[in-house]
Amino acid sequence: MSVLGSLAHLPGVCVRRHVGNNGSVALLSTPVHQNFAASKRKTYGFRRRVPGVRARSGPIIDRGLDMADSRSDQWDPALAERLRQVARASMDEPEYTLFYTEHTKSLAQKIRATSDHITLGTVRWKTFEDGFPNLFIEDAHNLRNRHVAFLASFHSPQVMFEQLSVIYALPRMFVASFTLVLPFFPTGTTERVEDEGEVATAASMARVLSAIPLSRGGPTSLVIYDIHALQERFYFGDTVLPYFQSAIPLLKQRLARLPDHANVSIAYPDEGAWKRFHNQFEGFDELVCTKVRDGSKRNVRLKEGVAKGRHVVIVDDLVQSGGTLIECHKVLTEAGAAHVSA
Repeated sequence: MSVLGSLAHLPGVCVRRHVGNNGSVALLSTPVHQNFAASKRKTYGFRRRVPGVRARSGPIIDRGLDMADSRSDQWDPALAERLRQVARASMDEPEYTLFYTEHTKSLAQKIRATSDHITLGTVRWKTFEDGFPNLFIEDAHNLRNRHVAFLASFHSPQVMFEQLSVIYALPRMFVASFTLVLPFFPTGTTERVEDEGEVATAASMARVLSAIPLSRGGPTSLVIYDIHALQERFYFGDTVLPYFQSAIPLLKQRLARLPDHANVSIAYPDEGAWKRFHNQFEGFDELVCTKVRDGSKRNVRLKEGVAKGRHVVIVDDLVQSGGTLIECHKVLTEAGAAHVSA
């Protein structure tokens, strides 16, 4: 590909052709790409004299359609229009089709409301008489060359098989890319083996997700929120791209809007939660609880920090039965916390 050909695919780059006495080609870039244009001139020897051709960069005026050099006398309209299309396409937000389950429908609708570039896809979730899934992806033929995402919910083993069936089918429909959003990684607490015979089901789940077929755009982007242990990323194979996100920034925004935000302290139910999140709460007073085994029971105790008079917010990465949060609430209340949130 020629230098101009490669540059033509960059956002905001516009090329205009001069047809003068000696003939020349002028390369224009937006101010954002001035440094890039300069590096291209250096890399490819734009300063070198080529018979009948010279190249230079300059600011774009009026969306890149006018040239700062008023001595230019003629365009190549077809070239200019093609480059406008390339620049416009590269800067536009891609169109996404978002699929969901009945359990994530409400969340999917809220996501859809945030952008005009997201449309909701529909799956008919039915079952046969024997209880096995009877699934149908509507309007499947129009998914070709579209970016597709699936908002999953693996909150119960009973719903995972039907969702995996759809997840495995979507990338094969010649979609431009496929993204799986998994807000809750259900087997997160069993990521390690401490005694021979234990099964690390987090590794098993990672293998299942690593078997998602490639889409036309390559491996599946797997978005997981607040996974129990960051090292679980190494359980996944090379056919998916794990992308770990966190809801902590949203929590901090919410805390900043509280009337008593200056009186907020962060509490962790155990040392594991402290290790996982304490780096994200710099500037907050912190409390750390711990679990003490008493026979067959595990009691929660306040290990460090002062709760008296504070609005204490409990932060944990995984809630199953909620028992730990309840016990932690009791301990913090007994320690004098003015208010406890989780």
